[in-house]
Amino acid sequence: MNERSVERDGFCLLKQAVTQTTVERLLAVCRVAFEGDSDGVRARSSRGHVYAARNVIGSIPELTTVWQCDSLVRFLREQLGDQFGLVRALFFDKPPDRTWALPWHKDTSIAVKDNSIRSLSFSRPTMKAGVPHFIACDDVLKRMLTLRIHLDEVNDENGPLRVIPGSHFTSNSEGEIIGDAVAIHAASGDVLAMRPMISHASSSSLEGTRRHRRIIHLEFAANVVLPDGVRWYDFVRPGIPQPSEMQQTP
Repeated sequence: MNERSVERDGFCLLKQAVTQTTVERLLAVCRVAFEGDSDGVRARSSRGHVYAARNVIGSIPELTTVWQCDSLVRFLREQLGDQFGLVRALFFDKPPDRTWALPWHKDTSIAVKDNSIRSLSFSRPTMKAGVPHFIACDDVLKRMLTLRIHLDEVNDENGPLRVIPGSHFTSNSEGEIIGDAVAIHAASGDVLAMRPMISHASSSSLEGTRRHRRIIHLEFAANVVLPDGVRWYDFVRPGIPQPSEMQQTP
């Protein structure tokens, strides 16, 4: 782990938390999974590269186990407690022929079973790739943590993520100083741990690059219980590899 602290800064980089063998396996299973595309779930570049895929826990079962190594499970327990689980998985790439940028934002949307439930803790129901989503309140988001597994080396050439240290305590972005932002340079196999309410953005890859920037984005919650009877769309506990085996009980 680097000198950054999740509690203080809202993020830290876990060096070589995933082996290169695992990285190669993830690239292979993603390639196979994305061959069978479906509308609204994948986004492809002009050359057929998938640059975004949502809600891929069901389509890529390996994502329920890749984080279940001793070091990452121990880290997640330290941050979230003993009752944590995986609640959403996404894939991002910046392929050389379809780079993109992301404006400053915070990750406040969560995937749920039913977004028609009325609750003061949730707002702005939407459907993303066929899955119901809510904007969650700060109390829910404070009990979440994201792990971003880098499948490629990331530097200034391929549009690294930028974060503002200390911006993770509230979903209100007022008063944050973009000049304090730091770029996350990472090696393949490094894992970025970050709180969802940290302000982050990324720029496009540099013109002429041949580099991809492939990321497995895994979101975890401290507990299966949500306010007012709202339920996570998925909740995968450690030791339970397949979503179909999950049981959501308070």
